[in-house]
Formats: sequence, structure tokens, C-alpha cells
Amino acid sequence: MKKLIIYFSIIAVTLAVGCSKKLDVLPTQSIDEKDVFTSDAKVKAVLLGAYDGLSSGWLLGGDLQLYSELLGADDEISWVGTFNDPREIWRKAIPTNNDYVAGTWLQGYKTIGICNNILKHLDVVNEDDRKRVEAEAKFIRGVVLFELVKLYAKPYSAGNVTTNLGLQLITEPTVNGQITDVNYVPRSTVQETYNFLLNDLTFAKANLPEENSVYATTSVASAFLSRVYLQMENFTAARDEANDVINSGLYSLVNPISKAFNNSVNSAEDIFDMQVSEKDGANDMHLFWSTSDYGARAGDVEVNDKHFALYEAGDDRALLFFDDYYTEKWKLNFKNLPIVRLAEMYLTRAEANLRLGETVGATPTEDLNRIRSRSGLGPKPATLDDIIFERHIELAFEGQRIHDVKRLKQSVDGFDYDANELVFPIPLRDINASNGALKQNDGY
Repeated sequence: MKKLIIYFSIIAVTLAVGCSKKLDVLPTQSIDEKDVFTSDAKVKAVLLGAYDGLSSGWLLGGDLQLYSELLGADDEISWVGTFNDPREIWRKAIPTNNDYVAGTWLQGYKTIGICNNILKHLDVVNEDDRKRVEAEAKFIRGVVLFELVKLYAKPYSAGNVTTNLGLQLITEPTVNGQITDVNYVPRSTVQETYNFLLNDLTFAKANLPEENSVYATTSVASAFLSRVYLQMENFTAARDEANDVINSGLYSLVNPISKAFNNSVNSAEDIFDMQVSEKDGANDMHLFWSTSDYGARAGDVEVNDKHFALYEAGDDRALLFFDDYYTEKWKLNFKNLPIVRLAEMYLTRAEANLRLGETVGATPTEDLNRIRSRSGLGPKPATLDDIIFERHIELAFEGQRIHDVKRLKQSVDGFDYDANELVFPIPLRDINASNGALKQNDGY
């Protein structure tokens, strides 16, 4: 996403983030809050800053996806890089001072803080654009909350959602980065967190345009709502949202599947991408999953034989690898980072329809075989196991693995789906700075 030249000093938290993974030097310029939100143009500039926060490497610029795959590795991948923080996540032995865990938490709440400031100053936005700007800010806030609650709280599938702790639901903006009592918010429950982010995303869907360049649209909001409802095991709603995306007519499967990755512009299959170019954007999936021959590090994540053994003979997806150990999905530098693809929506609709015994949009077999056919495989009758397996293969290394493990109540690397070791700790420095408001997760 486009970056603001100046980073506004309106964030909710101002503690420093460890920079062990790469050099992150922020500009020193800042603008007083009272000078920022004075016009339509300035609020819209801050909205670009919120997108920039969402696309940060700490969030959907790659680290959230990396965490999911490392936690869900199950010996299909290994972290072989020199950085210890991702290794701790892969080993499920995460200390409370893990820099990556802290960096993502901080960036998440910085981005939420930007959104809260936008929502506070909607009155200066042109009336014709006001609902759209509000919807985009709520979309970004809802997505950040969804991504954080999946990692920093017990999964929805663990039950006890009205007592298990979720996230801090901070809605009051800070002024000029000054922390006050409004920041000392205790953690809400998992259910309260999901209710809040669902309200944000539902509002976004109702008020976003159908087309909005590379930014959030009605279909993008539907795709994320589908993900949320699937985590909640609300299969009717997950299916209906996926069906809305499919029936929008805006997207189509690309063929061959290799064309879905390493693109400089969104492919026909991409519902939402993080925009990356030589001048702008982060793609930490390339940084850690590719090799130095292609401008990345030295191949920090390797794919193991256990994963390669999953592919049927003739599956084109088995060809999406290079140099024996590395996924081709993130091979090239300065390419967009797909966040949601149409293939996922077909598989979600197929799974939900099968579980419900319904055929809204298409039969489960029809949707399953759309994906198999695109990969060069013959048709087969759909079973639940077939659809879940197809999802595993189709979405491999795209950041969905641990979330599927948790909602399906599977085990991974010897840990049960609801094990404490599969939940991130609340960063120690935030616990210490919370004036007693933040409670640590079990096991830490």
C-alpha cells in the first residue's frame, strides 16, 4: 500500500520495537494532532497511513502469515534461519520478550490507533465520501483485531468464549501519542472481541464500494467475514459470504496456478493483495521463504519431505518449488503478496455446503473439482476429508495453516489445537506498561 511520507504522531503506543529481523528506521518528522485532522485531504492521507500499517511486515506484509505456518509446521517445514525469534515460534517455546511477538502486537495497536483517530474526525471528510472512509477505517481495524485474536488468544473452537481472554478493545484515540487512562483497557473476552470485529467488518461490507483500486471493497470485506465465520464454525454465514464473493463476477481462477503468484499487479484471482514494488511495500514472505539468489535471505524456511509426499501424481502444485527445498509462491522480489484468493472462497463454500448438506451456489463436488481441475487433477466425489485436504494443499504456505488446525481441532507437532504453546504471550513490556490492566495468557 502507499506510504505516507510523514508518520503522524497519533499512535496508541510509543514503545520501541526490536529490529532483529531488518533495519526499520522511521522518519523523525511528526505533526501535532491538532494540525493533522483539519481537512478532507488530510484525513484521507491518514487513511493511507492506516493501510500502510496493515501492510507492514509485522502484519499482513508477511509476518502474520509466517507465524501461522511456523506454528502449524508439523514437520512439513523447518525454520533453518539464524534468527532466534522465529525459531522460538517454530519450536513452540516462545518467551514473553520475543521481539517478533512484541513487534506484531505493537504494530497492530498502532494501526488500530490510526483508525480510531480517523473515526474521531469523520466530520471534516467530504459528506459524499464519509461513509466510505469510515468503512475503510473499520475494515482495517476489524482485520487487525481478527489477525491478533487468532494468535494472542485461545481459539474460538476451544469453547469458553465468554470467559477466555481476547484482546484489548481500544476505541478512544490518543492525542499526540500521549498515553492516558483510555489506554489502560483490560482484555475483553474472545466472544466480545469477535463481536466487535464482526461489527466493524459488517459495517465495512455494507458501506464499501464494489471497486476501490487496490483498497478494501465490498468483496474484500466479504472474504474476511467468510474467514471470521469459518473460525467461529458458523458455516452458513461463512458459506454465504464466500458465495457473495464468487458471485460478484469480479474474480476468476487463473490457469496455470503459477500465475497466481509473483505478480506485479493483482491477478484475476486476487481478492486482496498487499502491494509491493521496488519503491514501496513489504513482503516478508519473500524475505524469509526465498533465497539470496532472488534478493531474499538464505532460505530461512525449508519445505520437508513430509509435505512433498502429500501431492498426487500429476498435481501441478507439486511443481511450485525450486532448488529442492523452497516454495515458488514467494520466490521473486518486489512482487505483490496475495492475502485472499478466489480458490479459498470455493473451498470454503464447498466445506460449508457439505457440512450443512446444502448446495448454495454449487455442489461441494463441483467446487472441489474446480480447484482440482485447475491443478491438472481428475474429478472425484467430495467428502469432508477431501475438501479439507485440498485446502491444505491449495493454501500451503499462505498463512492459513495454524488457524485451520485450531478450528478443525487437530494436533500439530505433538500439541493439541488448544495448547498454551500455540498461543502467543502478551508481550512482557506491554504487561509492564499496562498499569495492571493486561493479564498474561496461561502458560507464560
